[in-house]
Amino acid sequence: MKKKNLSVKKKIHNFYSKKLKDPRIKRIYINFKKKISSHISSSFCVAVSGGVDSIALSFLAKCYSLENNKKVYFFIVDHKLRKNSTFEANLVKKKLKSFQIFSNILTVKKVKKSSNLQSFARHNRYELLIKKSLNKKIDIILTAHHSDDLIENFFIRLLRGSGLKGLISFSKIKSKVKFDDKIFILRPLIDIPKKDLVYISKNTFNFYVNDPSNLNDKFLRVKIRKLISNLVEDGLTFNKFKLSLNNLSKSNYALDFYVQKNINDNSNFLKLTKSIILKDNFLKQPDEIVFRSFSEVMQKVGKKDTFARGVKIENLLKYLRSTNNYSKKTLSGCIIQKLENSVIISPEKR
Repeated sequence: MKKKNLSVKKKIHNFYSKKLKDPRIKRIYINFKKKISSHISSSFCVAVSGGVDSIALSFLAKCYSLENNKKVYFFIVDHKLRKNSTFEANLVKKKLKSFQIFSNILTVKKVKKSSNLQSFARHNRYELLIKKSLNKKIDIILTAHHSDDLIENFFIRLLRGSGLKGLISFSKIKSKVKFDDKIFILRPLIDIPKKDLVYISKNTFNFYVNDPSNLNDKFLRVKIRKLISNLVEDGLTFNKFKLSLNNLSKSNYALDFYVQKNINDNSNFLKLTKSIILKDNFLKQPDEIVFRSFSEVMQKVGKKDTFARGVKIENLLKYLRSTNNYSKKTLSGCIIQKLENSVIISPEKR
């Protein structure tokens, strides 16, 4: 290696090691390192929005890659939903480069979309990240979700009528992006408050992009954020919230045990046709067990990224329990047919 390159490498190492001497940053980094070390074997990638959270994550990920000699990719997604999005993506790329963080911009094809913009943006963001990760043979995507996001998502799902599984699903540090992919989302900052990430960003790179949509009341998340702010004034703390979430998680774990028992005991997978036969006892379990079991086998057969909508599952189960009609039904990529005392679920032809 040339002398100049060695000098640059030493300089950048010194910058990060110096910043890690800050007690607050060091504490957060140790927590971060502990969260990811068992999940990363070689390379990984970081989803960068340019906001304060992802800039802090970029700093922590760079520190980890330098300390452990791991290859890390940084991907900035330009959603093309705001007039300045491309300018901001390039600005973030330039700023990160000045700290020896080399990133790639992934651009969403511009599509006119007027409703549910945030959900639309999230879907496109993950589609691009998955595609790039598969190309680079990466199976871990780091995101900057933090404890404030955890509380916000809980209330958003509560308002949308989510069940127990939906309410606690975001709290997992690691989860699959898509059912049939081997790409995982890792949320190493999920128990770190936003104020700590603001501190890191300001005291390291001293740069981040403000997204005006974070102040727009037309978005449900912004309304929820204001609601939570009022609840904090009335005594809500993350520790209290996490305690309740942990209790819900224990209940969910118990339900999952009986869901898997129902699937194992009362269904058979036909490898040749990729179908599943449900025995008579499958539908005779408690309602929540049947609902979850049925949703899981439907997802397995239909190979969908998400479960079928709850109300459609409920209606289908009601039909299967109350009729002797053997006509076929279709839902979520599956063909469902009752056959005397059993039900067969087969994939639709594609």
